[in-house]
Amino acid sequence: MRGQLPDFPWDALAPYGDTARSHPKGIIDLSQGTPVDPTPEFIQQVFRDASNSPSYPVTAGTPELRLAIKKWATERLGATGDFDVLPLIGSKELVAWLPTILESKRVLIPEIAYPTYHVGAVLAGADSIPVAIDAKSWPAADLAWLNSPSNPTGRVHSDAEIKACIDWSRANNALLVSDECYLEFEHTAQPVSVLSHTGGNNTNVLAIHSLSKRSSMAGYRAAFMIGDAELIARIREIRKHGGMMVPLPVQKAMTVALSDDKHVAEQRARYNARKDALRPALEAAGFAIEFSNAGLYLWCTRNEDSWESVAWLANRGILATPGSFYGSQGARHIRIAMTATDAQIADAVQRIKA
Repeated sequence: MRGQLPDFPWDALAPYGDTARSHPKGIIDLSQGTPVDPTPEFIQQVFRDASNSPSYPVTAGTPELRLAIKKWATERLGATGDFDVLPLIGSKELVAWLPTILESKRVLIPEIAYPTYHVGAVLAGADSIPVAIDAKSWPAADLAWLNSPSNPTGRVHSDAEIKACIDWSRANNALLVSDECYLEFEHTAQPVSVLSHTGGNNTNVLAIHSLSKRSSMAGYRAAFMIGDAELIARIREIRKHGGMMVPLPVQKAMTVALSDDKHVAEQRARYNARKDALRPALEAAGFAIEFSNAGLYLWCTRNEDSWESVAWLANRGILATPGSFYGSQGARHIRIAMTATDAQIADAVQRIKA
C-alpha cells in the first residue's frame, strides 16, 4: 500500500462514550448509523424459510433477485437503456474493495465523505483526491465517487450537479460510481439516481444501493450494483474467482424486500419524525443544522471545534460523531444519527433542553 491506513476513527470516540455511559440515565448512542428498528417480520420469515441452504449460492444472483433489482431500478430509479445488476456483500465492502478490483490509480472522493472512500483508495495503492461537488473543477482520474444523499451531511445534489459528474465521466473516459444508499429517505428534498440522468447510456456509470437502512437489514450485508453491463460483467468474472458470493438466504430476503414499498415508507417516517423532534432542541442549544435534507443524520455546528460539541453532548449522556471523521472541512461540525428508538430520541430532546 502506498499510504498508511488511517486510525479507525471510532476508537478516538471511545473516551466520550465512557463519559456518556456515566450519565445517571445511561448513554444514548447517536454516533453510528446502525439500525435499531426491527427487520420487518415478512423479511425475517423468508430468511428463516431459506435457512436450509447447503449449496453454494450463485455469484450473479438468483433469477428472481436479478429480476427484482432490475424492476426496482427501472420503476424507482428511472434507469433506462442497457444495464446489468450484481448483488453485493454490503455496500461498505464494495466501497472498500472496488478500487482494488479495478486496479484504480487515481480516485476522487467527496471532500466531506464517509471514510471508507479514502480507505478503499489506500488499500488499492491509489491516490485519494478530495474534491468539491462541482465536477467542472475535477482533475483527471480513473474513478470518482458521487454520494447523494450525502453521508454525513444529508445533502441532496441537484440535477445539474449530477449531470456535470456524468459529463466529467464521459470526457475523461472514467468510472463514476454513485453511492445512493440513502436515496429512499427523502425529507425536505427529493433525491434522484444518477441512472435517471444518463439518457440510457450507462457506460462507465454504476449506482450502489443497500438494504441496510432501507429495510433495516444491516446485519444481512445485503446490497447491489446497477449500471454499465460490460463493467459489471468484468466484476462478476473476478467475483467468480475471488468469492464474495451473497448467501442464498440473504438473496431470498433481498428479493422480497425489494418487492415491497410499504415498510420503506414506514421506516422513512420514523427517521424523519426523529429529525423533526431533535432539530428544535439542538437549535435552541445553539446548533445550526446544515443540509440534512435526506438520509439518517443531522449535520450540526456551533462554530466550535467538533470535539467540543461532542464533549458537550457526552456530558448529557448523548454520543455524537465529530465531523472531523469525514474530512478537514467537517472539523467544526458533528453528525447525529437517528438510529435510536423513539423513546431514546425523546429522552435526548429532554437532556438537551435541560
